Amino acid sequence: MLYISDETIDQWIKEDVPYIDLTTLTLGIGGQKGKIRFTAREYTVLSGVEEVLRIFTKLGVMPIRSLPSGSAVNKGDVFIEAEGLAASLHMAWKLSMNILEYSSGIATRTKRMVDKVQSVNPEMTVLATRKSFPGTKDLSIKAIIAGGAFPHRLGLSETILIFKQHMVFLGDINNLAQVIQENKAHACEKKIIVEVETIEEARLLIKAGVSGLQFDKIPANDLKLIVAQIRGIDPKITLLGAGGINGDNIEEYAHTGIDAVVTTAMYFGKPSDIGVTMEKC
Repeated sequence: MLYISDETIDQWIKEDVPYIDLTTLTLGIGGQKGKIRFTAREYTVLSGVEEVLRIFTKLGVMPIRSLPSGSAVNKGDVFIEAEGLAASLHMAWKLSMNILEYSSGIATRTKRMVDKVQSVNPEMTVLATRKSFPGTKDLSIKAIIAGGAFPHRLGLSETILIFKQHMVFLGDINNLAQVIQENKAHACEKKIIVEVETIEEARLLIKAGVSGLQFDKIPANDLKLIVAQIRGIDPKITLLGAGGINGDNIEEYAHTGIDAVVTTAMYFGKPSDIGVTMEKC
């Protein structure tokens, strides 16, 4: 279960309802009792359900039934039903729908990629990058987990991941190899992953004692050959493939022998199509 604070939930509500629901107020319907239903209009892997239920509670809407995040639903399936006063239902409506549609869109794309990878290699992992849109990380992380993937790293304070942009300030790969020994002493409990482009760089860094190697934008056929060579040098080192991997080519990378694919693709695409209906009780 991902922790999202009450302050965050309150902020979401306040952003959509800064003061009042002017439409419902002027129509004079706020005191009437009603029921709200959320229905899938297509195959969807749900995410954000628990946050919607917390929004309901804060606004005085009582859930009747719901399916948890991670559930797969088909067209026509009702997955949330709740009741309350019309004023509360209308305050909860669009905010809840937005959370569900965007989060479930990510979860559904993630699940499709995970299924493709595991059909080739059940032990391979799909990792989502930290390239979610700023301000949406809570819901994005929950969505990729609901879809069966894991976060690559949650922020700069986690795994030591060295890119070529870092190399600009180190000089060259040989200098990095020397720095790694000192780096390991400073952060002995942390893994060190280095992004590399050639087998020669990989050999040098394996000798220096890195925990893993990440290969960026290398075609799947070429990566397969590189992986085979590296496994001959160090069969236990962690190998990651990244850069340009998406739902269309992820199966090709699943055949390369890497331990995990790193991708941003699940964050980009259409939201899930979810219908909302209300009825007067």
